[in-house]
Amino acid sequence: MATTDGVSNGRTEPCDVCGTDTLHEVSIQLVTEGGDEETAQFSREPYRVRECVRCGNRESKRMNNA
Repeated sequence: MATTDGVSNGRTEPCDVCGTDTLHEVSIQLVTEGGDEETAQFSREPYRVRECVRCGNRESKRMNNA
């Protein structure tokens, strides 16, 4: 289970590369998935992005598929 840390956007989560629970910087990013400029404003999807502070491994997951 992930736990919060003293850092405002940091969380202690399991890291597959480090093999242990480490501090991760976590953010939400909106990604435009459509290629058409007219509909691009309607095709933004939220992604949860996390990066391990120890090893730098970065993962993102589309939130609509969570």
